[in-house]
Amino acid sequence: MLRLSDDRVTTMLDKIETASEIDFVHTGPGTLAGKYLRRFWQPVYVSAELKTGYALPIRIMGEDFTLYRGESGAAYVVDFRCAHRGTQLSVGWVEQDCVRCFYHGWKYDGTGQCVEQPAEAESFAQKIKIRSCPVQEFLGLIFVYFGDGVAPPLPCYPELEEQGEIDVGTYIRHCNYFGTLENGIDQAHVPFTHSKSNFTKFGLNWDIPKITAEETDYGIAMYGTRKDGKARVNHYLMPNILYIKGSPESGQEGWREAFAWRVPVDDMCHRSFNIALIHVTGDAAERLRERQRCQAEIISQLPSANEMAARALAGKISVHDIEERPDLVNIQDHVAQEGQGAIPDRDTERLGRSDVAIILLRQIWQRELSALAQEKPLKQWRRPEKLVATSGV
Repeated sequence: MLRLSDDRVTTMLDKIETASEIDFVHTGPGTLAGKYLRRFWQPVYVSAELKTGYALPIRIMGEDFTLYRGESGAAYVVDFRCAHRGTQLSVGWVEQDCVRCFYHGWKYDGTGQCVEQPAEAESFAQKIKIRSCPVQEFLGLIFVYFGDGVAPPLPCYPELEEQGEIDVGTYIRHCNYFGTLENGIDQAHVPFTHSKSNFTKFGLNWDIPKITAEETDYGIAMYGTRKDGKARVNHYLMPNILYIKGSPESGQEGWREAFAWRVPVDDMCHRSFNIALIHVTGDAAERLRERQRCQAEIISQLPSANEMAARALAGKISVHDIEERPDLVNIQDHVAQEGQGAIPDRDTERLGRSDVAIILLRQIWQRELSALAQEKPLKQWRRPEKLVATSGV
């Protein structure tokens, strides 16, 4: 198990290769990183946004699929195209818990088995089966297992199952997923990237922290220790989950248990799926819901976060002049990470002491992908019953 702190970082900075020896950036079919990510359940859609009886196309890790919700309410994922003439299945119809092709009416059930071909002999359908993937829904997100063999159990997240209000959301960021993984364990960027944000407004933008990091049974614990000796802990759960216990955004709200999955759409962009439990009940919960409703209304009337970031990166506006808005932190992260390039050139990086968690993250991925390439045993990640959110170290 690896631990990076001051006593080791100087030597490591002298030796580290800035470029990755093993590719953890590309995740399409046949890639090592893609094969590794497919060994874990991945969220693909917000449950509330998939209506009963509707089908739609989704793209995950460079592959296209059909996601639909049957009349029973169950969600299914099958291949993108009909096996007959290759037409996109999502433009067809959902019938009971099946999807029927728009072109010639071939119908498939949730396992991918063809069950009807109106213009063919009945026996032909039994010979046709397209790909399907296991699907489960959890706390407002649709999870899919894209790997080979039997799917493992969907992990539990007890922090999200306590009393309070659940907030579910998603956004797309136009850069490689790994940059956002690195950003999530980089507390040193907060005083600069988010100097003008709610982090400052509610007293969360502390002084520049001293960063240490250690490998754990679940991934990485990163500690940002401030001058007063207090540390904030960001948890990174393998392979692509960030957990942060965040402070209230107002004096009337409770703390947040926030989990974010960074899921590649393709190598040039990814989608973040976010679940947060806010520890509020009763009148405080009602006030929270009203504030969220007002924020959503405000955002709906403004240019999108992606559009604002694109303008800033094109030099059409200054990111420093963007007025306060509910999604300002997201815009700032869009600008910082997309500003590195869709796929950052890690050959040109000059890493420092504050990058110890990022160095550790890359080392773990290189170790695991190397083992996967050589068909050696991989680390079996497991998490404690409860993750520590803050520390006095």
